Formats: sequence, C-alpha cells, structure tokens
Amino acid sequence: MTLLRLSQKSEFAPSRIPLPSSKSESNRALVIDALTEGENTLSNLAEARDTQTMIRLLKSSPPVFDVLDAGTTMRFLTAYATVTNQKKVMTGTARMCERPIGILVDALRSIGAEIHYLNAEGYPPLAIHGLPEQLTDKVKIRGDVSSQYISAMLMIAPILPQGLEIELEGKVGSRTYIEMTLELMTQFGIEYSWEDNKIRVAHQAYQPTAFAVESDWSGASYWFSLLACADEGALFLEGLKENSLQGDSAIVEIMEFLGIKSTFEKGGVLLKKQPVKGLKKWDFTHCPDLAQTVAVTCAILGQDAIFTGLESLKIKETDRIYALQQELAKFNAELREIEPEVYQVIPSVTMPSKVQIHTYDDHRMAMAFMPLLTKTEVLIEDPEVVNKSYPSFWKHCELIGISTEKPETA
Repeated sequence: MTLLRLSQKSEFAPSRIPLPSSKSESNRALVIDALTEGENTLSNLAEARDTQTMIRLLKSSPPVFDVLDAGTTMRFLTAYATVTNQKKVMTGTARMCERPIGILVDALRSIGAEIHYLNAEGYPPLAIHGLPEQLTDKVKIRGDVSSQYISAMLMIAPILPQGLEIELEGKVGSRTYIEMTLELMTQFGIEYSWEDNKIRVAHQAYQPTAFAVESDWSGASYWFSLLACADEGALFLEGLKENSLQGDSAIVEIMEFLGIKSTFEKGGVLLKKQPVKGLKKWDFTHCPDLAQTVAVTCAILGQDAIFTGLESLKIKETDRIYALQQELAKFNAELREIEPEVYQVIPSVTMPSKVQIHTYDDHRMAMAFMPLLTKTEVLIEDPEVVNKSYPSFWKHCELIGISTEKPETA
C-alpha cells in the first residue's frame, strides 16, 4: 500500500516528465518483427510488463505461452502461433482465463486453424495445433467487443497464402486501434484496402524496416488529469507527437474542456492550466482506456458528464464499470447508468480527509485515481500493479513533488 501526499500546495512548477513508450505500438511491432524473423530494427520499446512478457516469450519460445495478465499478448500470440504452425498452450493469470477469446478462436478456426479449449469453452487456456491449410480468405468478426481480435487477424493476414478479407459486423469499437495496426503494417511495407466494413489484405511480404516507438498517450492521460485537478502549474510531457497513431491522443481534445491547454513543441507537448469550459458528453468507443481517467477528473472537478461507448470496459483487467462505481463512491461521487450503456458522472460535493483506493489488479485504477491527491490524502492498494504498463509511474510522481510512502499502519 502507498500513501500519496503533495509535498507542496496543489500546484506544479513547470516540470518535464519522461513518459514511457507505447505498449500498444510496441506489441504490434514485436509481432510484425517476429513474422519477418527479426529482420527489423526496433527502438524505444516499452518497459511495460506486457511488452517485456511479449519479448521474453517470442525470444525463448517455450511450449506454454504464459502471458500473465497481458490481454494484447494473449490475443496477438494466439494468432501468431497459429499462422506459424506452432504447437502451443496459451494461458495466463486466473483473471486472464476469465477474459473471453472465443471470437478470435472462431475466426482462426474458420480459416482452417486447429485450436481447442483446455477448460471452459471460449476462454483460455487453449491449445494451438497450427494452420495446416487455409480454407477461406474471408472471415466475419464482431466489431463491438475487442479491437484486439481484429488487430490479431490483420497482422497475420499478409502471411496467409490467400491473404484475408475481414468483414466487421455491427458497431466498430476502438476503431483507432485498428487504424494503428494498419498504419504500422504499412510502415513495414504492407498494402491494404478498407471500404465500408470490409478490410482486405492481400498475400504479401513484410519489408524489414527501422521503427521507433512513440511515447504512450494512455500514460500521458494521468498527467493531464493531475494538472486539471491541481490549482496551478504546467507540465511538459516528453516524446509525444501531434499526429499520433494512438487513439488515446484524444485526451488532448477531452482535456481542452477540463482546463488544459496543450501546445506541441519540439520533443513533446506543454500542458498549461486554462479555465474549465465543461465536458457535457463524450463517446469513448474509440478510446476506452481513457474512461477511468476522465471519470475521476470529472468527479473531482464537479463536472456532471455523460459517457457512452464503455461496452468493452467490463472485459478488461477487471470489470472497470463496477470498479469505478465502487471507488468513486468513496469520495461521494457516482458513475450511474441512466440508460442501457449510457452513464452519468455525478461529481463529489464533499471530500473525506483520506481515501483508500482498491486497485482490482488493474493498473489503470491505480493511476486514474492518483490525481485525487490534489484534494485529499490517497492510499493506493497494490501500487505495483502499475508495472503492467508504466513501471516508472511512482518515480515520475516523485519527480514533480508527490510523496509516495508506506503508511504507518500498513
């Protein structure tokens, strides 16, 4: 458990934060690199546990791919092992084995993969026996559950003898992550077409290239939130690009309504305080990983906001809807479902002298609630959970004057 306190008033002198690299970009680049047998030059790979797990498994290639709690690693390596005709068992933590993978397995089976479940139907662990023969070059995948299933199929598509056409069924969520995957593929020489709801990738070869991973916009969002909730200050976030592949760069536009002006400069983006305009409604369909950050920010700032596009939050590291509702209540705020899949943030009007945040084995719960320290003392249970995506998070907190210590009662 970690106690968070400010070592000064709720303001931050202009400080530079060396953000971590994007694990989303890193994990995609690593799979593409593996499909080209490591002929690329990859730099600035993420320090996140998810990415380090991917690197370790690809390098050592054990018979059991234990991905721990890494969702992208589970989905991407399932497709990778299949298309490269490896015999692998895919497994992970208890929570990972509760996260569905049936949509991806069904898609792989439909094109000829031999995969079977070792326990519950539709969930890890599962056994992969390869892809003896491609039976079809067309597959249908629901677009509203997880973009990772679609990205996993896209990255293996050029390797398939017949290529692949993916028809996206229904509403498409996290579209920006699909676009990120495709844009990364183009940087490694792949051509594709996307017309209406059909993405077509012909059989072709990835081209060896040099690729540097951008800093992580998801990780950046917590610093936007911190400054929005603070009284004064400025922060410079290193390594971010104005024209980013990452959908979570939407935090710039969101925080424009919540009191943050962003100015892109050489080497990153400068954040400064400005008057709060008010965030009335936001659709998180294409940036669901920002929902926790923005919900907490609104609750602290007194912003009564409507959120939509949260459907995928229930199958993340935890049920993030439930987790948010439980933890917001601890400082008298709410996330209330007012219509099916429509949620209202009811902000806090009274703040307790101390709040203890349960993290639910979810890195984003720990980081999203950090900005609460601008209003009260915060106890974070299991602070090490941030290692999944941002191992240096607490060190970066200390860089700007946030005290992180073990409470005397711990």
